[in-house]
Amino acid sequence: MPPFCRMFLILVVTVFLASCWAMPIKDPYSYSSAVGQGLGTPFASYGEGRITGVRVWETNNNNYNYYYYNSNSNNYISGLQLRYGNTWSPVFGSEGGLKQEMELFNDEAIVEVSGKYNPADYICYLVLTTNMGRTLSAGLPNQVSFNFYPANMGNELRLLSGRFNGAGITSIGAHWGLVYMEGAGNSTMETALETVTPIF
Repeated sequence: MPPFCRMFLILVVTVFLASCWAMPIKDPYSYSSAVGQGLGTPFASYGEGRITGVRVWETNNNNYNYYYYNSNSNNYISGLQLRYGNTWSPVFGSEGGLKQEMELFNDEAIVEVSGKYNPADYICYLVLTTNMGRTLSAGLPNQVSFNFYPANMGNELRLLSGRFNGAGITSIGAHWGLVYMEGAGNSTMETALETVTPIF
């Protein structure tokens, strides 16, 4: 190869590598599409930093029989609330019924959201699972299953969104992303915009 060609090739490779280092790398976000009836008031949790706690309220209107479980039971998720850092989000839905609560440890994150929903009305069952294998579950495993998890390795739950009415949660979806604990970029509002706006 002539020296001129060799120098030109080195120059092209150098410029290419410099441009790669100069380009900002977008954090990979993903969205697990909402399930459920979807009527009522829309909500999206928000806050600064990592999710550090979660509360879920369940309404239990079951009719039990001594010999079998009545499959037409009316258990559903009436409300939920997330804590970001030391600050709790508003309660989405209502605080009626039995409350389940879980505080997360340092470096613990929610990596899976699953459960069951009734297409005619409410989310019936909700399970939040962390990277340490701990779970919070509320409601009864009845109706149609769903299972949300991040599309990208190392991501965690950044926010929950969906709809609710005066009695409970009618739909739920999950937004996943990375959390930076220092400086800017901690807001879940930014994550929400990233998950609904395609980035090319």
